[in-house]
Amino acid sequence: MISFDTKIDTVLKTYHQRIETESILMKSLPVAEGMKRRDEFLLSVGLETAIFINTLIKSAHSKIILELGTSYGYSTIWLAEAARANGGRVITLENNIEKAAYAKQKIEEAGLSDFVEWRIGDALENIANATEKFDFVLVDIWKELYLPCFDLFYPKLNPEAWVLSDNMVFPPHSLQETTLYKNRILETQAFDTVLLPIGSGIELSFLKNK
Repeated sequence: MISFDTKIDTVLKTYHQRIETESILMKSLPVAEGMKRRDEFLLSVGLETAIFINTLIKSAHSKIILELGTSYGYSTIWLAEAARANGGRVITLENNIEKAAYAKQKIEEAGLSDFVEWRIGDALENIANATEKFDFVLVDIWKELYLPCFDLFYPKLNPEAWVLSDNMVFPPHSLQETTLYKNRILETQAFDTVLLPIGSGIELSFLKNK
């Protein structure tokens, strides 16, 4: 486990306790009910993926980071800590006001507010309206949005940008959407891309040319 400063470690401990509690509850629910209540649960990228993301961003010296899907802010903590180390910032997109409010509180508690810019509302509109060029993109949004989001942020990637997409193999009912998404990445012929067996399967794509 990576250790940060006391504020961040305290917030992450709170997240991990919530994840553990909710994981037990989710497993006790029928699948249909679990899906119906999915917005209640902290469906995070997971610790292994979070550590990988944080390390990669620091190693790549990525400064302008785009997060698609803040949710309750777990991954945002890891992104923002890396952004702080690089002298950069995170632009995070979330459509759920309640989730964003929770995430903002946790980011403030972690002392990382200065490194996160919040854009609340429709992800496609926010990407289309963005004027920045991105060095790193975390794609962790509803799977039907993976492909349309990619088509909007792809022209806004800096040379040698990284795109990391979560939940590529799990849950299995999303495989059609994630397969279309990966095929689109391959069609551009602009990326080196690989599926890594970390967490729920992450697609790691490096922009080699445009």
